[in-house]
Amino acid sequence: MATIDSLPSLAQVIATHELSAKKSLGQNFLLDLNLTAKIARQAGDLENCDVLEIGPGPGGLTRGLLAEGARKVLAVEKDARCMPALAEIAEAYPGRLEVINGDALEIDPLAKLTPPIRVAANLPYNVGTELLVRWLTPKVWPPFWDSLTLMFQREVANRIVAEPGGKAYGRLAILAQWRCEAKIVMNLPPEAFSPPPKVHSAVVHLKMREKPLFEADPKILSRVVAAAFNQRRKMLRAALKGQAPDIEDRLLAAGIKPTERAEQVSIEQFCALARELAKT
Repeated sequence: MATIDSLPSLAQVIATHELSAKKSLGQNFLLDLNLTAKIARQAGDLENCDVLEIGPGPGGLTRGLLAEGARKVLAVEKDARCMPALAEIAEAYPGRLEVINGDALEIDPLAKLTPPIRVAANLPYNVGTELLVRWLTPKVWPPFWDSLTLMFQREVANRIVAEPGGKAYGRLAILAQWRCEAKIVMNLPPEAFSPPPKVHSAVVHLKMREKPLFEADPKILSRVVAAAFNQRRKMLRAALKGQAPDIEDRLLAAGIKPTERAEQVSIEQFCALARELAKT
């Protein structure tokens, strides 16, 4: 297998530092450096960008991002066992890699990075969706990042890019597509990882929109979408009855049939409903 830098193979790194993947941390390591470099390229031209990486593990994607020219990589890793391996990468790429041993849910990346900023990560399975929702729902838009290039279980990736009418369509699709252009750019089989997970994985690229697709108050939209999909089997007039006493009239004004279910309603229609509810 070809290499992308002068450092040892990932299999050697894992053996040297005894880095067996921990299920409790949602770890599955990618061992093919050509594959991690390919994932890094999905983030686009990185030469003038800082990159935030979550859960680097032994540093496969980290090396890919640096080899592809990232100006700086801030890697946040919760597992202290990975620090020596990541320190070796920092030595091989002087001044371009900063590693934080900590929880990604508690880190303020703006304190360490300079815009433009992109996020690229093989996200730990146990915090991936929570991190994505946080990045999609900041207090101020545009966010700190220009794009997100993230690996998920394929089921989650399908939910992010889903269109109305299917079972995968829900809150995650609306939050992502309302403010981003979202597409699946790679699919990965279980055998690409060590240990192999029980599910397939996919890389999703989300490019930030300067302005959301349709006008809506983000808090109202988020509340309405959550209520609608929490009871997705019910007709919307029942699922949303707590949103307004005249919810049927609001639905009709937004171009939505009260007898429809949540998965039948487009992002544009949900935004129209959010605007109607904002009038009260």
